[in-house]
Amino acid sequence: MIEHVVTPKAPLPRGHYAQATKANGFVFVAGQLPLMSGEDVVLAEGLEAQVRQALSNVREVLLAAGSDIGQLLSVQVYVSDIEIWPRVNDIYREFVGHPAPARTVVPCGQLHYGAQVEISAIALCGDASRTGDGGA
Repeated sequence: MIEHVVTPKAPLPRGHYAQATKANGFVFVAGQLPLMSGEDVVLAEGLEAQVRQALSNVREVLLAAGSDIGQLLSVQVYVSDIEIWPRVNDIYREFVGHPAPARTVVPCGQLHYGAQVEISAIALCGDASRTGDGGA
């Protein structure tokens, strides 16, 4: 069974897609831009604020799906310029913690609405959780 996830605590889709879908114990979070939730398109200002907002949007969608940051399995981070990656990585590390999930970083050029970052993710749902020592 496939379940579509919707929460007003993250930006609602502005196209033909779900914020996330759940199936077989997993949640697949659509790319989250650093937009504030609400009807208007309001982009967070500055790189740090954008990274934190995109990650917060991912977290809110995960929570609505019965998951959380601690259940992340894989994260895809799209950056408008690879030069910003070190700063993005520092904020990401602080937000996600340890153990870190698998991750892909894609320098992709211009993102929608002029965003500098977009983040999508796959996580476990329910009582399952990641375990490990974060790479020791």
